[in-house]
Amino acid sequence: MDLKITGGTVVTASETFRADLAVHRGRIVDIGRRITAPADRTIPAKGCYLLPGAIDVHTHLDMPFGGTTSADDFETGTRAAAFGGTTCLIDFAIQSKGQSLAAAVDAWRQKAEGKACIDYGFHVAVTEATDQVIDELADLVRLGVTSFKVFLAYKGALMIDDGAFFKILRRARQVGALTMLHAENGEVIDVLVSEARAAKLREPIYHALTRPEECEAEATARAIRLAEMAQAPLYVVHLSCFGALEEVKLARDAGLPILAETCPQYLLLDLERYREPRFGGAKYVMSPPLRHKSNWPVLWDALAGGDLQVVATDHCPFNFKGQKDLGKKDFAAIPNGAPGIENRLQLIFHEGVNKKRISLNRMVDLLAASPARIFGLGPRKGSLAIGADADVVVFDPKAPFTISARTNHMNVDYTPYEGFKGRGRVVTVLSRGKVIVDGRKFLGLPGAGQFIKRKRFGQ
Repeated sequence: MDLKITGGTVVTASETFRADLAVHRGRIVDIGRRITAPADRTIPAKGCYLLPGAIDVHTHLDMPFGGTTSADDFETGTRAAAFGGTTCLIDFAIQSKGQSLAAAVDAWRQKAEGKACIDYGFHVAVTEATDQVIDELADLVRLGVTSFKVFLAYKGALMIDDGAFFKILRRARQVGALTMLHAENGEVIDVLVSEARAAKLREPIYHALTRPEECEAEATARAIRLAEMAQAPLYVVHLSCFGALEEVKLARDAGLPILAETCPQYLLLDLERYREPRFGGAKYVMSPPLRHKSNWPVLWDALAGGDLQVVATDHCPFNFKGQKDLGKKDFAAIPNGAPGIENRLQLIFHEGVNKKRISLNRMVDLLAASPARIFGLGPRKGSLAIGADADVVVFDPKAPFTISARTNHMNVDYTPYEGFKGRGRVVTVLSRGKVIVDGRKFLGLPGAGQFIKRKRFGQ
């Protein structure tokens, strides 16, 4: 065999047990209490957890937005992801006005090929839902692109109307795809932003105040009703607040196939960050915005109890200097997005597992098993099982960490988690059996990541 990892504790979404793990030709070939067969390389993992490589289903690499482009491309972004224990991601190919969906996917594949260090797939964000575009959905599903995103916000740019949304929901159900939703009421936000600007209220805090929780809750409720009429599944991205969560819970209690994710920023940061002096609040301008901290325990409880299924990052980094400061005189011109692709596992482990908000197995479910199952990557990804890709993270639960932009690997000049401390650190990362992170060394190669064709929703 090529490699074995010895003396570790295997952690899956349902089990925790001491075992060795053997790898050959990129796949896991054995898991056992003591594997004695010789291997070309042995990695000792005593005192460490063996986790399935995490999957980030919500990233924006090399994405044009607001007159600039997100700071991480597919090389820097996937390298940083690997350092954080993420071995597969699904990025968003954004349809430009007048562009076919196939052309959008081709454009994003060109961004990724030759650069991606870990495996990847694509969703497509549909911004212009003509009949011809909707007819394309079946073709993309056959190509392994099995999820489509719609925006109910960003009027005049990404937002579509309810009729187009309904058509996408219905057609996606017919072809076995999952519709994803950015839930904010763009019409109301447009009014509130215009009023704030007219009143010369330009500071970053007004980004949050013009995108209130009610806008997210209303859009979530409306979208669920449309999905119910279309008899279609729906996945709500970056859910941030109690009101939106209640709509999801009511729908799930009624038996509707409604799924939802949240992100670390909504679990750990609050809207007071927007008041940081010297324009510091711009670092946290994202949509939905950060909310009042009273939402934190509600979201953690939803993760523990199963009302939320995934923790993703919505990684969309813009440098504080040279990008965020495009909006120094007007909060509405600050590029929306923040970095986080590298820090998800350590934050959720320390803040969730160490603080007993969620179990260790539940963490694996939220970061690996559920993303793989929902988005058609399993059983190849998201699990430690014989026959699965050898995407493995050796994780030391006792190693201390302090998050800082100086030691992160993302191509951005700040982190919203600057100074966060805790215990739990990635030691070694394997991607399809190859060691790509060894301590502080990166051994992966740009272009080694493969495009993964995903199965239809529910298969």
